[in-house]
Amino acid sequence: MKTFNYHSTNDVKEATKLASSNSAFLAGGMTTIPSMKLGLASYKDIIDIKRIKKLSGIKVSGKSVIIGATTKHVEVANSKEIKKAIPSLAALAEGIGDPQVRNRGTIGGSIANNDPAADYPSACIALNATIHTSSRKITADKFFAGMFETALKKGELIQSVEFQVPEKSCYQKYPNPASRYAIVGVYVAKHKNGVNVGVTGAKSCVYNEKNIASALSKSFSSSAIDNVKIPSSGMNSDIHASAEYRANMVKIFAKKAVDAC
Repeated sequence: MKTFNYHSTNDVKEATKLASSNSAFLAGGMTTIPSMKLGLASYKDIIDIKRIKKLSGIKVSGKSVIIGATTKHVEVANSKEIKKAIPSLAALAEGIGDPQVRNRGTIGGSIANNDPAADYPSACIALNATIHTSSRKITADKFFAGMFETALKKGELIQSVEFQVPEKSCYQKYPNPASRYAIVGVYVAKHKNGVNVGVTGAKSCVYNEKNIASALSKSFSSSAIDNVKIPSSGMNSDIHASAEYRANMVKIFAKKAVDAC
């Protein structure tokens, strides 16, 4: 029997006060609960934040889309406002997992977990996201630190994620047929001041493929990627795809994303 103290709160300050070095925030629980069941993680305190109203919701302006941390994937996928402002972001959310995961999982939980094959981190990189926490603002390029690692400190709670509205964007991925996690996922976004290419699934952590981004900044066409070399060094290699295969897929799916913009 696994024992822990369960807390439910309606307030961000109370939630952060309850947090300790051996606690976890619970929203959708798509990673936390299975990890506890399998004995991969244990906590003294579980802090349920689902009832904190200010952590949920979607706000869209001409320049940005702000999504509350406990907003579910299905809400992002079905949002008419997001479909109009950043249709690629809604499409990404619609391709996460299965209906059960999309109806329970949250954007804040996905980003905080930083699974190397998760979809949302690539959107954060591509769309110049700013992660708003209970104590500060963190830009996406400084947020994702490594495999399952982020810049979050103990007790720091993600409150919302703010995405820049791009001129053009598209997310393309090669999904694992069972989990729908990205074996390789590439999010291309063209902004007024340049291009970002967020890549997930290929390495131990999401990253901006700057060689492709540079080529697209000069000429936003799939042919501009033809001469870009993607080294296999540092790429993941497992039963699903070799490092060399993933390196090739990064280039192929970047071209698919550009063509679909």
